[in-house]
Amino acid sequence: MVSVTRRAAALIAVAACAPLLGAAPAVAGGRAPVRWPAAEPAPGQPGSGSRPQPQPGDVIFVEVTPSTVQPGYLVGIRASCRDNSLPATVVSDAFGRIQVQPQHGLLTASPMVKERTRPGNYRVKLECRGGETASTMLQVVERVAPSRGPATGFGGTAGTGSGGLLVPIGLAFTLAGAVVGVVASRRPRTVPGAARR
Repeated sequence: MVSVTRRAAALIAVAACAPLLGAAPAVAGGRAPVRWPAAEPAPGQPGSGSRPQPQPGDVIFVEVTPSTVQPGYLVGIRASCRDNSLPATVVSDAFGRIQVQPQHGLLTASPMVKERTRPGNYRVKLECRGGETASTMLQVVERVAPSRGPATGFGGTAGTGSGGLLVPIGLAFTLAGAVVGVVASRRPRTVPGAARR
């Protein structure tokens, strides 16, 4: 059996309350409270003195999500041109030529990778109306056929084999049980120790 002394209990209590005590503004032991320096503005914010951060329309880019896909699946495209209020064109051998439309300050679309696209890496190129371009890569992988489930159960999931015999065998046992029940009910019942006439 473990005995806990008062000193150990006090130590555990102080350790458990240490985060709370550290957050308290009280001054202990004659020390002055710590003064934290004021937060400096992040680069690009007013008052920082540095160049402002680029807005979505200042950066030309194209992204494909997911970057690895099987033929016949949709991909999401996010893009940005200098003027995101106008549609732009995205071209790839994986899905052809499509238009990305303005949405929430960016250009977006959801094309489907062609069913007959062979596995490999495909370039996805953004062509903005102002002549700017950007590109990224899309990897198309071989289509994987889902594996068949285990041959268990009775019905659609049952495998091949003696499944066709289960119903006739079950019916035969049911009929045999019914015959035994009828024969047993027609037999005269005898009480042990009773005399026969």
